[in-house]
Amino acid sequence: MTIITVKTPTGRLSQEQRRTLAETLTDAVLVPEVGQFAPPARVGFQVHFVERRPDMMALGGRLLADIGPDADVMVIDVAVMDGDWRQEVRTAVIERILAAMTDACGLSKPSPTWWVNFRVIDEGSWGSGGGVLSVLSLLESGVFTAEKAKAVRAALGA
Repeated sequence: MTIITVKTPTGRLSQEQRRTLAETLTDAVLVPEVGQFAPPARVGFQVHFVERRPDMMALGGRLLADIGPDADVMVIDVAVMDGDWRQEVRTAVIERILAAMTDACGLSKPSPTWWVNFRVIDEGSWGSGGGVLSVLSLLESGVFTAEKAKAVRAALGA
C-alpha cells in the first residue's frame, strides 16, 4: 500500500500531466518496492493531486501570489508500508519520482523548489478493509521478487 500526494499551485498540472503522473509516479515507487515491474501491484497504490491557490502557499516567506507565475513549487509526499526501505532504495524512489515529474512537466531538470517527503508507516499502523494491514501478508502475492521478499522479512525481523 502506497499513497503519493502531489501538492501544487492551482493549474500547475494539466489533466494530461496528471494522467501521465498517475501511472509514472506509481511505477516510480512500485518497482523499487517490490523489486520488479509488476502491474498487478498497482491496485495497492493511490496518487492524489492537491491544488492550492497561490495565496495559500509561500516560498521563502512570500506568498506565491506575490512572487508571480514563475514560482514553481511542489511537494510530493510518499507514504509507504514498512519494508525494505534502506537508504539506497529510498534514494532510488526519490530520484525516480523527480524524474517522472520532470518528464511529465516537459523540463530538462527538476526545480529546486520541488520537494519529496518519504515516510514509512510502521508495521501495524496501516489499515484498510476493516482491519490492520501488514506487508508480510502481501509477500506471497507474487508481485515481490524472492530477493525483495527476503529483504522485507529481514528488515522487519520476520
